[in-house]
Amino acid sequence: MRDIISKRKYAYIFSGTFVFVSVVAIALWGLKLGIDFVGGTEMEFKINDEVSITKETLCEKIDGGCSNDFTVLESQSEHGKSIFVRYKNSDETFNQKVLAAVTGIDATATQLKSDFIGATVSSQLKSNAAKAILFSIVAILLYIAWAFRKISVPVSSWYYGISAVVALAHDIIVTIGAFAILGHFLDQEIGVPFIAALLTILGYSINDTIVVYDRIRENVLKTRSIANFETVVNKSLNETLARSINTSMTVIIVLIPMVLFGGVSLFSFSLALLIGVAFGTYSSIFVATSLVVTIYRLQKKQHEG
Repeated sequence: MRDIISKRKYAYIFSGTFVFVSVVAIALWGLKLGIDFVGGTEMEFKINDEVSITKETLCEKIDGGCSNDFTVLESQSEHGKSIFVRYKNSDETFNQKVLAAVTGIDATATQLKSDFIGATVSSQLKSNAAKAILFSIVAILLYIAWAFRKISVPVSSWYYGISAVVALAHDIIVTIGAFAILGHFLDQEIGVPFIAALLTILGYSINDTIVVYDRIRENVLKTRSIANFETVVNKSLNETLARSINTSMTVIIVLIPMVLFGGVSLFSFSLALLIGVAFGTYSSIFVATSLVVTIYRLQKKQHEG
C-alpha cells in the first residue's frame, strides 16, 4: 500500500507554487475578455484553402484602417479553412467595410455568421457567470456537510466540505491563471464557453473528491475507530486511486484531440477542461483529503495540549 497521505507537505508546496503563480498572473495581466464580455462584433468567413488572411492584410484593405482590438483568427477543419474576425466596433458601415475587405482578398469567401453583443448584455453575462460559480461552490459545501454528517468524528463534516471547496478553488484559480498567461503572451480570449468549462470542472472535480470521501466514510464506519484516522484515510486513497486516475485519463484522451483539432470555437472550452480535469484529479487525491488529515492533526494537538 502506497503511503500517500504522509507526503502531503510536498502536495502543499506543489499546489502553493501553482496557485501563487496563477494569482500573480491574474493580478498582473488579468484575463483577455472576448466580445461575450466586452461587447462587439464577430464574423466568420469560409475562405479558399490557398488564401491566407491576417490582421495586417485585412486592415490594409479597410478604409481608415482598424483599431488595436481588431483580431483575425484562422481555423482549419475537415470542412475547409475559415477565419474569425472580431472587434469592439458595432457600426454597420464598418461591418460592410470588413465584408468588402475579405471578399477583396478572396472573391470566393462566404460569410457564415455575424454576431453582435451589446455592452449591457456583456455586463449581465459577467455578473451571471460570477453568480453561477459562487452558487455552485456554496451548494457543494452545504451538500458535503450534510452528506457526511454521520462521520463527524474525529473531523466535523463541515471540514470535509471546506476542504473540498479549497480544492475546487485551487482547480479554478490554476485554470484561470493559465488563461491569464495565455491571454498575455498568445492573445487567447475567453468567452461564455470558458465559464461553461469552469462549471464543468467544478462538477468533475467534486465527483472525484466525493468518491474518496465516500470510501473514507465506509472505512470509518466499518472500523469504528478514530485512533488511526490517518491510516484509514491513506487506505481509502489507495482503494480509489486507480479508479480516479483511469477515469480521468479516459477524459483527457478525448480532450487532447479537441484541443488540437477542435478549432477556434472549441479551443478555450476544451483547453480549460483539460487543465481543470488534470488538476481536479490531482487535488482530489492530494489536496482535499490531505486537508482533512491536517485539520484532524491540528485538532488532536489542541486536545492533547
